[in-house]
Parts: sequence; C-alpha cells; structure tokens
Amino acid sequence: MAFDTTANRKRPQNFEALKGQDFVVSTLKSSIESGRIAHAYLFSGPRGVGKTTSARLLAKALCCKNGPTANPCGECEMCKSIASSSAVDVIEIDGASNTGVDDIRTIKEELMFPPQYSRYKIYIIDEVHMLSTSAFNALLKTIEEPPEWAVFIFATTELQKVPSTIQSRCQCFNFRLFCEETISSLIKKAADEDSIKIDDNSVLWISKRARGSMRDAYTLFDQCASFANGDITFEKIKSELGITGPDELLELFSYAINGEVDKAILKLNTLFKAGKSPEAFVTDAANYLRDALLIVSGIEEKTLLFSPVEYFDKQLLLSVGKTGLEKALERFLRLYREIRYSIAPIYEIECALSSFSELKYSLTNEQIVMQLEGLKKTLLEGLNKTDQNLTFSITDTQENNRAQNIEQREAVSVSENPFDAHTPVENSEKNTDSTDKQIADIIKKSSMILYSAFLSKAFLEKKDEGYVLGITSVLGYTECQKPESLKLITNAVNSVYGTSLPLTIEKVQSAKKEREYTKADEIAKMFKGDVV
Repeated sequence: MAFDTTANRKRPQNFEALKGQDFVVSTLKSSIESGRIAHAYLFSGPRGVGKTTSARLLAKALCCKNGPTANPCGECEMCKSIASSSAVDVIEIDGASNTGVDDIRTIKEELMFPPQYSRYKIYIIDEVHMLSTSAFNALLKTIEEPPEWAVFIFATTELQKVPSTIQSRCQCFNFRLFCEETISSLIKKAADEDSIKIDDNSVLWISKRARGSMRDAYTLFDQCASFANGDITFEKIKSELGITGPDELLELFSYAINGEVDKAILKLNTLFKAGKSPEAFVTDAANYLRDALLIVSGIEEKTLLFSPVEYFDKQLLLSVGKTGLEKALERFLRLYREIRYSIAPIYEIECALSSFSELKYSLTNEQIVMQLEGLKKTLLEGLNKTDQNLTFSITDTQENNRAQNIEQREAVSVSENPFDAHTPVENSEKNTDSTDKQIADIIKKSSMILYSAFLSKAFLEKKDEGYVLGITSVLGYTECQKPESLKLITNAVNSVYGTSLPLTIEKVQSAKKEREYTKADEIAKMFKGDVV
C-alpha cells in the first residue's frame, strides 16, 4: 500500500477536529444550523492553516444526506466521495492552472444544469488570486446571483490580489497561523499513533521551524521520521539536516565576543566541514541572536524563543549589552541578503564574526552623550584647578619657577579626606585622585557606561551610615540608580577602602563653572605662551 503522508492522513474530517480556527468553525456551524448559507465564501490566510480542508468540510456539511448539518455523518456516499475528492457535484479547481476567461465560461455553462447526486453544486477554487482580471470580471454576475443550487468557495494566500468587487460579494474568513502549543500537541499525538519516540527539543524545533503552518510541521515530522528509525532526537536532526545547535552557537559566539578570533574561525570551519551550509548557518545564528536580544530585554517566554534559556551565557550577554546584540543581529540579517551574491559566503561569515569583539563597546546616542558629559566635567575640573595658581610659560626661567611652584604646592597642600568628613586626612589631593582612579578602573572593567557615569560625580564622602556619591549629570544619576549599577559601585568603593558599608546616590547641582576668558589668556596669546 502506498505511503500516505501525515498531513493527508491527519486532515480533519469534521469541524470538531479542525484545531486553531475556532472563529471559522463557530461561524460556519452557526450559519449552517440557522440556514443562512451564502452563495460565495472567501477563505484567506497563510499556507497550511486549513483553508482547503475547511472548504471540503463545508461541502460535506451542505451535501451530507442528513444535511445541511453542522455535523456531517462521514459515512454516506457523498461524505466519502468528498473526502476522496471524487464527488461529481463538488468540483475542485486549481486557480493557478485555470486563469482565463474560457475557464470561467465553462463554469458558467455547467451551472445551467442542477447537481446530479446532491442538493448543491459546489465549486472550490484554490489560489483564486491567480485568475486574470478578465476572469474575475466574468465571475462577478455569477457569484452575485447564482442558481439556488450553486455555492462558490474561494481560497487564497494573497488576499490583497483579490479584487474588492469579488470580496464584497463573498463572506470572508481570515485563517490564522497555528500557535506553537497546538502544533507541538498535534506532533506528539501523531508520533504516538505511529509508535515513534520524539524528544521535547525535537518537538520544539519542528513547531518553531513550521512557523505556524500545520502542513509544514507534518512534512518536517515525516522527514525526521524517515531517518530516525523510530526514535527522533535533536542530535539526529542536527546531524542529518545540517542544523547548527544552540550549544555550538554559544561556544562560537563566546570565542568571537571575547576576542578569540582564531578559535572562532576554527570552530566555524569545523561546522562547515560537518556539512552545514552557509545559508542555514546564518539563519540559525540570526535566530540565536534574536533569542539573546530577547533574554537581555528580560523576555524568557519559551514560546518566543527558538532555543532553551540554558544555552545562553547571561553574563556574556550583559557584557555585550542590548545595543551590541542589536548590531550583531542586524549584521547577520544583512549578511543573509548579501551571501547569495558573494563569491565566497564563508569569508563573509568569518568577517562578521571577527567584528564581534567590538560589540562590548557599542553605545547608543544617549550613552555617547553621557560619556561626553563625563569627559567635559573632567576637563572643566582640570581647568578650574589651574585657575587657583596661574603662571605664564613665557621664558625658560618662568617655566622653571612654575615647576618649583607646583612641587611646593603638592608638598604642602593638604585637603580633607573625601571619605571621612569627621577625621583629619592622611592622604594628599594627589593620593585622593589616585584612589578615585582605582575605583573608576574597577568600574570600567565591568561597564563602560557606568564608568562614564562615575566620571560625572561631584563628590564621594564617607559618613556614619555609609558612603554618599553625588552625581551632577542627569543621565549619570539615572544610570547609577539602577540596582545592578549601585551594587557594582558599592563593591568597587569597598574593595578599594577595605570596608563593607552601603552607598547611596544623590543628585546635586554642579557648583563649578567653565573658566571664562581672562586677561591672562590674552597676555599668554600675545607672547605665544600657555596659562597653567
């Protein structure tokens, strides 16, 4: 006996078995039960969602010996002939092969004669959008005022190509894509009926790859069952179909992001030697990067992710940040379009991976502005310090005097310890600046964004209850207030000063202003010197 595909074998034979299209089912059943049967129906939606199946079910409901009924028996001669596509009074037409006016003229001539065996003569025209404009015009009068025994059922995947004059004469039903839970449950049920073992990762992969089409899901299931020998595992699917698994992508991207380009290229070469195509790799990599972007954004819903959460290194993703992942995903989406015209697609992929080490330094416009504010503050603080002791570098003698003044100032200048407002200090201003630099360097290793925010500080003081950090920048204050940022700064301060005290963030107004152009600047410019 010839093999019957799962998609055909599992085709619903009654409305109750039609899953995922509740609105269509309830509306058709209600119209049949109330006797409000239209002369023309238009079923639209993506491929593999049940348009042709629903058309046959509607034909059964209208032509069953017990009908019209919302629950056809499935046992009478008409029900069996419709199920086997052999019913004389139910004519299925391929719109892509019968596009001209002559084909429509033939239908109009046939409609002059009543049905032979049933109460209705039903025309199911699949891919109706393929009809020519003249053919659509020839249909208008027929579907608007057909004989009482005629019913038209149109199906299309491109509703926008069907003229509005046709749509206005039909009852329109928009079929939806199947959700992944429905696809997964139907695949498991089909596997149980065929006595085939299938693991959860394989079911998840099939339901994701089907993209809402039940027919595509059944086709993938048949393909996997053909080489799995009764036991479908994700490892077999990866091996036979050339899929790059999330574990392999995790290892590859970890190398690339951490700057180990040599290991990343060798790993990529290993994948291609195993038979994976560049196009399939780019597709799998784009799906993985999209999942990573969702996880960084706080979305871990299983139905939205292609790969389980355990196949992602969250610390690595946080170090890259949302901006970096967006750039990586955009690069691979663009790469998919480019490699079809490339003389060496593998080279294109290698170049893309080599640039991943720069993702950690990707910044948004807001973050760039924040860093510029921090740099501006640092520069202004340096200018303000020099205003306190101005000398002019005009002659060599004056330059030597300036150096002596600076040495003397550094030797005798003693300021209050910024970390203890109640005790005298032992560190000079130079040491305090060095300590601040140690804290900033620790923060810089973990987050460039937080590092720039820390540069916009006004003060860092130690009080009885803990440390207080004053921030002048609005963006810097917002960044430091985040729980993870506050924890990072607190650990950095305590590690430098050997304490374990809490830290609070305060928003303060900057008391320092940019130094104005003075007479000293004018004199220095005249003698080609510098103000120090």
